[in-house]
Amino acid sequence: MTTVRGFLHPKTATGASSLIPAPPWRYSGDLLTVEYRTDPDRVRALLPEPLELAEEDPGAVALIWADWQSCAASGAELLDPVLAQYKEAFAVVRCRYRGRTYSRCVYIWVDKDFAIARGLHQGYPKKLGSIHQTRPHPYGPAPRIEAGARFGATLAAADRRLAQAVVTLREPAPANGFVNAHPMAHHRWLPSVEKGGGLALDELVESGAASFEGGRSWVGDADLELFASPTEELAHLEIREPIAAYYRQVGVVWDGGRLLESHTSGAQ
Repeated sequence: MTTVRGFLHPKTATGASSLIPAPPWRYSGDLLTVEYRTDPDRVRALLPEPLELAEEDPGAVALIWADWQSCAASGAELLDPVLAQYKEAFAVVRCRYRGRTYSRCVYIWVDKDFAIARGLHQGYPKKLGSIHQTRPHPYGPAPRIEAGARFGATLAAADRRLAQAVVTLREPAPANGFVNAHPMAHHRWLPSVEKGGGLALDELVESGAASFEGGRSWVGDADLELFASPTEELAHLEIREPIAAYYRQVGVVWDGGRLLESHTSGAQ
């Protein structure tokens, strides 16, 4: 009998072709975060049961750009950068489950297939997109991480621009915003292969960083624009009131989550 290996497809005799290795997954990245308020009903429309609106500031949204280098436990991908480097942009809201406040990613775009695969496992609704952000550098014309520095960021998908921002740093801050500051509450969904068979996988999960380190957070102001698209709905989270913008460099390890509820057929 043939034994095939690999954390995810394609599974082979060696497992070397698997789209992603097994966790833990390690990340180093630059985060550019823009927080604002929208109509809470727009957030409510994105929260499936049993999730509810957060009690405080229920219309708060964080739109985050991230420039990542990532790897598995061995770190081998860092020496083959095409397997390590990717960019993403994602929208986060807050919600409540059994009296506890969670963050939830409601939209996210990435530019590599392995990042999509990790998202499927974690419950992030990842899609392909085109994401760019200004990188800091201590020499030449690139901005330094200091007061007055300006960073641009853009997001596009399916040939259409969805968002753009210009962030101007003002001063150091004690935190990198508040919307994305909680454990994540995500759903892992997979339709049955049988027509009309419902969901073969239906789980509500909690996940977060197994470990975290970060540099100084900076707060500033942002000029943010969202654009309509025939195939994306980010612009439905319309901007009602700016809150603030943030910049921070971080290191994160993800090593699994926790099952909150399962409605998968046959689950105990």
